[in-house]
Amino acid sequence: MSAPALSEPRQALFPAGVAELAGRYDGFLLDQWGVLHDGAIAHEGAVACLEALRAAGKPVVILSNSGRDGSENDAILASMGFRRDLYDVVVSAGDDAREALLKRDEPAYRDLGLRCLPLTRPGEQHLAGGIGLTLVETPEEADFLFTLSMDAERQSVASWRPVLERALRRELPMICGNPDRHRVHPGGRLLEAPGAVALAYEAMGGTVHYHGKPEPRIYRTCLARLGLPPGRLLAIGDSLEHDVAGAARAGVDSLFIANGIHRDELNWSEGSQAFRRSCEALFARNPDMPRYCLPRFAW
Repeated sequence: MSAPALSEPRQALFPAGVAELAGRYDGFLLDQWGVLHDGAIAHEGAVACLEALRAAGKPVVILSNSGRDGSENDAILASMGFRRDLYDVVVSAGDDAREALLKRDEPAYRDLGLRCLPLTRPGEQHLAGGIGLTLVETPEEADFLFTLSMDAERQSVASWRPVLERALRRELPMICGNPDRHRVHPGGRLLEAPGAVALAYEAMGGTVHYHGKPEPRIYRTCLARLGLPPGRLLAIGDSLEHDVAGAARAGVDSLFIANGIHRDELNWSEGSQAFRRSCEALFARNPDMPRYCLPRFAW
């Protein structure tokens, strides 16, 4: 077994690359959007970094807030050059939600009906399928809403608000299988994501049950799959709200990747010290601090 991880620091550490950290941990939890790719192409150095981790014999779980299932995420990753042998499994928020709906062994799900109104991209209603639900088309027919994906170029919180208002009148709960509130467009813009819809419904007074990061259920799944204690894992992600906070709650160290969803909040133009100071200022504005910080996921 590798050397134990260092104790929690007062400030984030800035290693030269993932190579400095690989020997300190026995397993890795990797976000995909913002860390491995931008939704269209792999980030520079990401494939090579994964190859190096695997060459070092490290188990890797892709821990994603995607509403898609593991096989669909496998296909997306493969299209961008991430071979299936570069990681052990994809654990997605959508799969976590579907498992909870299938098992129905938690209080929020035991008495939940089977009539589901999926809120998804056009043509992706199948994301709510395969678990015994009856998919309906209006809030008036539904027992609950199931939020999984959205096409931010054609769908928005505003466009779904009339549906949310009708659901709220019936006090329908919402299951959120993708809690990300924004995603980075390949062109660099921040676009709305399904978690923004869930947040809006909650703000209206609706009940929302979240899955994925930072909720503890999905981390328990990852720990069980890897067979490792939290202190032996490093979580790598670009979201302070989801990746860093979720890891902290699970007792897992985290590596923050700066060139992701928070990149426009940081100083990239005045040298390494200015970059570091801008990262530290960003961390100080958030309740959870990462253990480490890198500009990008690179060896």
